[in-house]
Amino acid sequence: MKSGQPYPNSWYHASCKEPQSLPSLCGDAETDVCIIGGGYTGLSTAIHLRKLGFKVVLLEANRIGWGASGRNGGHVGTGQRADQAALEKWVGLDAAKGLWQLGLDAVRKVESLVNEFDIQCEFGEGNLHLASKYSHADDLESEVAHLKNTYNYNGASYLCSDQVAELTSAQGSYGGMLDSGARHLHPLKYALGLKHAAMQLGAELYENTPALTYQEGGKTVIKTPEGQVRARVLVLACNGYLGNLEPRIAGNMMPINNFMIATEPLSEELKTRINRDQLSMSDSLFVINYWKLSEDGRMIFGGGENYTSRFPCDIKSFVRPYMLKLYPELKHCTIDYGWGGTLGITMNRMPDFGRLSNSIFYAQGFSGHGVPTATLAGELLALAINGQSEKFDLMASVPTHRFPGGTLLRWPGLVAGMLFYSLLDKLGR
Repeated sequence: MKSGQPYPNSWYHASCKEPQSLPSLCGDAETDVCIIGGGYTGLSTAIHLRKLGFKVVLLEANRIGWGASGRNGGHVGTGQRADQAALEKWVGLDAAKGLWQLGLDAVRKVESLVNEFDIQCEFGEGNLHLASKYSHADDLESEVAHLKNTYNYNGASYLCSDQVAELTSAQGSYGGMLDSGARHLHPLKYALGLKHAAMQLGAELYENTPALTYQEGGKTVIKTPEGQVRARVLVLACNGYLGNLEPRIAGNMMPINNFMIATEPLSEELKTRINRDQLSMSDSLFVINYWKLSEDGRMIFGGGENYTSRFPCDIKSFVRPYMLKLYPELKHCTIDYGWGGTLGITMNRMPDFGRLSNSIFYAQGFSGHGVPTATLAGELLALAINGQSEKFDLMASVPTHRFPGGTLLRWPGLVAGMLFYSLLDKLGR
């Protein structure tokens, strides 16, 4: 990957004060732990390792928060990306309960870091998940009851379509789940806040410094264009930008592209009609739509995926129809920004945690649930490196399925599968 790329022209970047650039690594560095990747996983790992007293060097190929951590929908959802019923089948009820608790811990971890380091990131509360099909409404109602009865979770409530209509004018909803335990934020401001926290704690952060190769030995040596790092432990926190750096885990995950737009600031009347209580929102389609209002009153809407390695030539026009299907009253609104990003998904949509040896750890494949899960991953990685691996091992216990054909054939297989589910979305099934 070409290093040194600027931040994309997103509303997130436009609404941030331009972050001061950090130096590239020149020469040799020696450290306890080297982290590759300057997103939520890497930054959170650096913060928690420094709190434990480890010396830390972090390498980012571009700018801190340049990847998915600075471009996503900003939703901080409870639980895991896969639902609890699926987890119960895969790992049993006891482990599923442990994973549910880790999902709650992840939201609390985000909130605690925001509070501890006074990160000004437009932090808000609540998520409304809409049933896009009649059958999905029954599923959501059952899920709310299951969470209450089996997991003692009272933060979720089921809303009928009339109750949903009191909160949003979104079209095509058959009901919804309101989760008061969920949070939402400005993702790039959050990432930059974590950057400052890690530096404040004494971590060494380098931008425009891609890791080219690494070699294990008495210490792992990580080669960069103008230097190298010798580390006792290596953490791979690259997610969808892993590339060819580590073929042994590349096939566990698929990089896909997702796209977002930001409208002009909306009138007070429109804002109240669209999102009365300033919630984050999403729908139940397989190719999910997700949205919220910004602090300055813009609709921030994510919708649509493509199944090539390139972004659409006109992202604004690509995403706009998804938004208008839900909110036709926005047809006269100007779209001020359109941007895309790459995230890592797994076959079962659960994150891929693991070790490649006693000195190489990784966490990746957050599958659209990365704000809370990647943040928690940093704490669990730090604890595991410190010899306290129980929670890390629980996350790693969820079976990881490699994409058929590995990195060579995973893309056409994914395309076929995603197109099939996209067709079901369109058919209403």
